[in-house]
Amino acid sequence: MTTKHAAYHLTPPGERHVPLVLDSPHSGTEYPEDFKPGVPIELLRAAEDSYVDELYAHGPAAGATLIAARFPRSYIDPNRSLLDIDASLLAGPWPGPAIATRKTELGVGLIWRVLDSGQPIYARKLSVDEVKQRIVLYHQPYQRAVKDALDAAYEHFGAVWHLNLHSMPAVSGRISEEGPGKPRADFVLGDRDGTTCAPEFTQAVTEALRGMGYSVKVNDPYKGVELVRAFSDPKAGRHSLQIEVNRRLYMDERTRTKSSGFATLKRNLDRLLDAVADYAERNHDHEHHAHHHHGHGHHHHDHDHGHGHDHGHDHDHDHDHGHHHDHDHSRKH
Repeated sequence: MTTKHAAYHLTPPGERHVPLVLDSPHSGTEYPEDFKPGVPIELLRAAEDSYVDELYAHGPAAGATLIAARFPRSYIDPNRSLLDIDASLLAGPWPGPAIATRKTELGVGLIWRVLDSGQPIYARKLSVDEVKQRIVLYHQPYQRAVKDALDAAYEHFGAVWHLNLHSMPAVSGRISEEGPGKPRADFVLGDRDGTTCAPEFTQAVTEALRGMGYSVKVNDPYKGVELVRAFSDPKAGRHSLQIEVNRRLYMDERTRTKSSGFATLKRNLDRLLDAVADYAERNHDHEHHAHHHHGHGHHHHDHDHGHGHDHGHDHDHDHDHGHHHDHDHSRKH
């Protein structure tokens, strides 16, 4: 039943169907031939959210749609705004709008410039056309798949819950916001300071994880980026939450092999997904009645929301903005 697109795999819900969409934008391991980085692929692999799609593979059995990127984030990052262009990487001027963000400054905007170590990824400039190709063939199809799945669930149930799934290094590195060398909690949940989902949802996920004995932080150091920003509108019943799991729980970060902790973590995440699916099933009727009149206004919301954010946080969150540009862009290429 899995749909295979060059940019992603999409697995629809099994027999059970609830208003829940899961997306793993950074677990892709298929390196396109036109990447041509100046460093070995082996070094780039440290940027992958290894096995995240596998850790949450129970999603469809729990009733959710699961979307997982096939391409690596170091090639183009689907959790960034289209505006997050790093002009210093380009051989020529970018023809569209570009708003550099803090992520761009750190070297990890739409297209990454450096590794976590600070080492440059390319020994060349990228042509405007190759960047456009990456956008059209990978970035936009991935973002559109997430948006379409969320819209379909919303249409059907009148509300939707979205988990944007990631993994994080056990200790912060050079390109992290908080500076290097800081150990991290088992899980970090990001709702962009309470703006991308109802606080009750963040609380429910926090309590479920703490109930299994995990340490959980909220919005520290990860608040969530483009994919949760762009598609969320809690007032209209669209709730997006980013989840970061600490890699030390399930893998050896140096060799990127699964550790003995993988099976335990996977079992616990199966339980978490069942709990979140139950939450979505219980709450969608209530949300639907509360927001019945919001349906049409949603895209406006989104858009406003998008613009507001763009300037502030482009980091990972700029979807709406991205999405609208996205069509413009596509027409240009």
